[in-house]
Amino acid sequence: MWDKLFGKKKTEEPKAAPKPKKKTEKELATERGEPYVAILGMDVDYDNLNEGAFELDWNDKFIANLRRAGYQGKADSDLVDQWFQNVCRNVVLETYEQDQAINMSRFTNSRDIGNGRTEVS
Repeated sequence: MWDKLFGKKKTEEPKAAPKPKKKTEKELATERGEPYVAILGMDVDYDNLNEGAFELDWNDKFIANLRRAGYQGKADSDLVDQWFQNVCRNVVLETYEQDQAINMSRFTNSRDIGNGRTEVS
């Protein structure tokens, strides 16, 4: 009788348990107590290709390592900026030194000037 008056009660399907959120690399590194830094993005000014910017992300352990290494600043972003500038500077210097070594070996001339001596220029 109740079914006729009110209709059959609909049975609700069990709701699926929400999938656990996958942890990011940063979260995993932080849980392990490891430093983390990553480039999230890069912007380029296509009108002036010498201009651009990088978006970086880091964790507290990375900042602690920078402070121990002697980086100073009030904001964490100041330390990361100093570190990133040093990394970029080192890449440029290494490239320059390699280029110089290659150029020096390319243009070395030697000339026998007698008596077992050689002139190198």
